[in-house]
Amino acid sequence: MAQKPNYGIDAPNVIRNLLLAGAAFLAIALAFPKVTVAHVTFLLIPGFLWPAGWFFLSGVLMLVYAKRGKFRHRDRILAKVPWTGAESVLDVGAGRGLLLIGAARRLTTGHATGIDIWNAEDLSGNGPEALLNNISLEGVGSRTTVKSEDARKMTFPDASFDVVLSNLCLHNIYDRPGRASACREIVRVLKPGGLAVISDFKLMREYEGEFNKAGLEVQMCARDWTGTFPPLRMLVARKAA
Repeated sequence: MAQKPNYGIDAPNVIRNLLLAGAAFLAIALAFPKVTVAHVTFLLIPGFLWPAGWFFLSGVLMLVYAKRGKFRHRDRILAKVPWTGAESVLDVGAGRGLLLIGAARRLTTGHATGIDIWNAEDLSGNGPEALLNNISLEGVGSRTTVKSEDARKMTFPDASFDVVLSNLCLHNIYDRPGRASACREIVRVLKPGGLAVISDFKLMREYEGEFNKAGLEVQMCARDWTGTFPPLRMLVARKAA
């Protein structure tokens, strides 16, 4: 059987912890359905079933996103770019290549570069080997380059890319000055007239502020409450020509 590309499970430890927490609340509810204090009996099942259900549902929805929803969301991100096929593209936080490969498949004479530091907590099986394997399986090796680089300090020259993409990456930089540096680097490497499409589940107003401060024209898109969990939001930022 031919090997298929594998884009991994996003935030696997978070999903595991949510499901374990749901199981723990359910176990407590079943083991101690009621308790009597000072001759007064309290039913514990309803109180513990609500958090059990919330944790289970959150974990399942995140898993559904990881297996199906992120492919739809990738297409929504890429649809924000008016592709000609000749673009030079940068994917910040390439992971196992979901956006990078999606962009490369839209190119003819253009080229897509992916950078990452591959944190295993962000994505199951996260690493350059998994990314390169997916690139090979998808047949876009001639149109892609992979580099191990920190988004806060890129080595690319100024005005290197027509398009910069990033999904669920910048929030993993835990300090605000670091995230601001990453936003400034995105602006720096973007060509005049170039487009950045950034997606995340939090801190989007912070990114918007950084891009506005740098003089980019920013459009904030509506949060996707139906196809992603946690609900993701996109911004589209254009650099003046």
